[in-house]
Amino acid sequence: MNDELQALAPAHGYTEDSIRSLDWREHIRLRPGMYIGKLGDGSSYDDGIYVLVKEVIDNCIDEHVMGYGRTIEIKISDSKVQVRDYGRGIPLGKVVDVVSKINTGGKYDSKVFQKSVGLNGVGTKAVNALSSYFVVQSVREGQLKSAEFSQGQLVQDPKPQKTSQRNGTLITFQPDDTIFKNYRFIPEYLENQMWNYAYLNAGLTIHFNGQKFFSEHGLLDLLARKTDPDTQRYPIIHLKGDDIELALTHGNDYGEEYYSFVNGQYTTQGGTHLAAFREAVVKTVREFYAKTNKTKEYDAADIRASIIGAISVRVQEPVFESQTKTKLGSINMGEDGPSVRGFILDFVKEHLDNYLHKNPAVAEALKKRIEQSERERKDMAGVKKLANQRAKKANLHNRKLRDCRFHLGENAKDGAEKEPLTTLFITEGDSASGSITKSRNVELEAVFSLRGKPLNCFGLKKKVVYENEEFNLLQHALNIEEGLEGLRYNRVVVATDADVDGMHIRLLLLTFFLQFFPDLVRNGHVFILETPLFRVRNKKETIYCYSEQEKQDAMRKLGRNPEVTRFKGLGEISPDEFGRFIGENIKLEPVILQSDRSIQQVLAYYMGKNTPARQEFIIDNLRLEKDLVTSDVLPVAEIALA
Repeated sequence: MNDELQALAPAHGYTEDSIRSLDWREHIRLRPGMYIGKLGDGSSYDDGIYVLVKEVIDNCIDEHVMGYGRTIEIKISDSKVQVRDYGRGIPLGKVVDVVSKINTGGKYDSKVFQKSVGLNGVGTKAVNALSSYFVVQSVREGQLKSAEFSQGQLVQDPKPQKTSQRNGTLITFQPDDTIFKNYRFIPEYLENQMWNYAYLNAGLTIHFNGQKFFSEHGLLDLLARKTDPDTQRYPIIHLKGDDIELALTHGNDYGEEYYSFVNGQYTTQGGTHLAAFREAVVKTVREFYAKTNKTKEYDAADIRASIIGAISVRVQEPVFESQTKTKLGSINMGEDGPSVRGFILDFVKEHLDNYLHKNPAVAEALKKRIEQSERERKDMAGVKKLANQRAKKANLHNRKLRDCRFHLGENAKDGAEKEPLTTLFITEGDSASGSITKSRNVELEAVFSLRGKPLNCFGLKKKVVYENEEFNLLQHALNIEEGLEGLRYNRVVVATDADVDGMHIRLLLLTFFLQFFPDLVRNGHVFILETPLFRVRNKKETIYCYSEQEKQDAMRKLGRNPEVTRFKGLGEISPDEFGRFIGENIKLEPVILQSDRSIQQVLAYYMGKNTPARQEFIIDNLRLEKDLVTSDVLPVAEIALA
């Protein structure tokens, strides 16, 4: 419990002394979730440390959008973040206030920042309060003003001094490790963040840790990077207008893939603009083919199947559903403008319809893709009905699933977060699932037990999900048959042994998710459970080690002849011990899709026919057992995490 929590611990009697007012710093540190969402340790893309980075960069982006500064320099190490823009710089007399006084900022006047991301004057204050070290420096017209804080408290406030530096702002901070425990920055998450900024801000150059991020064609570049040209059914459609830009195409993957943005903010949970985009595409495509081809009305699911789309809108004073700005509420485009929904419907209807008329080859390719989805849906209808009936009966006595009490989207208890952090562990065999089942949190952690190696489903149609009882039961346990809207768990954790069979099962499961439910992976819900490889102990102390190096360090620390145990399977770890590895200190490795790699290319290379290229890879990366335990990620896991 940190100092603020201790200070606010309830007294035995409810008196005037029990009531106190918190200053801005205390409130942010006591209730960080209100300002940055969940804390996390950096293993999820929406964990708090990435929100801190985003809050600082957003201010730089707003300067760029207003026409000031075309370059942002960002350096992020294991624990320190440095962000430098070349905008106008904070007015020198307000440098301290802007980062330490709530409701202080330059974005309340819409004439100055008309279409800004941050409007509440909270972002950098939250970063300041939640950092053990925070320094702000502003350069304006040859003068530099700086201020240093620790946990939101002012430490140094020197007078302005002369400088030859260019105008702009430099913010350096270090997240407070008493709040963000055992945190780490994952490069792939940061790089995706930088690319999104580049795609949404033409002409902006971001230098991040020595790498340059720049986009010339905006959302067209985004979709080009996210898709494989060989699997695109037609060239990417790219449409731009005042305050709106969109791009879309169809591929061969299952599900729908969208990237939505408001004023440069990546709205991971969508909102009114994304709902309107999906609705507008269906409506426009239906009407186009009804007029031109005299076809019947296509089903919405067939039109959207395998779609890959991106939309960006800019609005005045956006209303988000939380400070983390991941979902747009229902608003108008401006003071007297149309609703976001109406604006997007009108734009898509006019411009997409015109595009399809002008590009008959694209229109024909889109029609073929829709009709292919229709055939696949009808072909699957019979087996799907039987499988769902079977799954419904099995759910009454499903020995594979040991469910938890609460699920994603449900209130765990009065006053708790709306969406508790829930987890489904997928295990192999009875021994491993038994250990996890006995040591888990029954309210928030569920266990799904496999009976052996699942089917390699690469290249198979989705029909196999319903024909294979185990896959069908897993699909129903997750509740993802119709998409992620009904997902019952925040985290889907693959928990297999650290041996060859365990790695193989891990790969087969990841192939299943990537082949049929790629959105589950894209949205950061799939993880690999890391469990200790060794236990080193003496009569006084026990140390659990995740690598050979950690084992050697533990042996040196404990002195002469400590007892060393090598865990080869999860079933070898007792339930009492297992509880230490799936609780607050759980170690999870996220499954991340690199944005420039196609799912089908990855699966074809690793799970397809045994090509010479893969044989060469295996030979080059073959390691002995003694070498494997020294690696942070085993080669077979590296395949899935690449």
